[in-house]
Amino acid sequence: MEATNKVNLRSLSDEDVMEQLQEGVVQAFDIIVQRYKDRLHNFLYRYTHNHQDCEDLVQETFLRVYRSRQSYVRIAKLSTWMYTIALNLAKSMYKKKQRMTTISMHADPSDPDDREFEIEDSVILQDEQLHQKMSVSELEKALMKLNDDFREVIVLRDIQQLTYEEIAEITDTAMGTVKSRINRARQQLQSLIGEYVNPETI
Repeated sequence: MEATNKVNLRSLSDEDVMEQLQEGVVQAFDIIVQRYKDRLHNFLYRYTHNHQDCEDLVQETFLRVYRSRQSYVRIAKLSTWMYTIALNLAKSMYKKKQRMTTISMHADPSDPDDREFEIEDSVILQDEQLHQKMSVSELEKALMKLNDDFREVIVLRDIQQLTYEEIAEITDTAMGTVKSRINRARQQLQSLIGEYVNPETI
């Protein structure tokens, strides 16, 4: 019977699996961990660039997910809800440690830059293309030189491939600001590591 339940759980959507967890099916939590462990590790490592911090944050994220399972509401995608938890934990950890890099990238730090940007899909940074154009270590070094607001949106969009709407919800930021930060982050990465994507080859 237990094996049957696990098979059935594996065929469900993320949101349905979470609903099962809310109803007391403990195996549902194992499914969530299996589906998101690598994705969260990938995101948090590129955000923190520290293996130990990354491992701690992944574990803490899943702990929060389990403890807060009853607060999840299906109006949000489970992935969005989990990334929000992970990002907030990362920010909290680095604020406490005072280790978060805060480099001013603009002449006018008061510029909210919240106007809409139309970004063509041809300039979206895809993970496979990154590996072809440059080494992972070069990317990680460049990412860590971005200010934390830019780094989080570029990782969520171009590496995790979330939508603008999901990123706006996760970061609690206006859509225009999200697009602006992504655009500026890409420009700064290009200046740091060169033309890693040739739009004509995409």
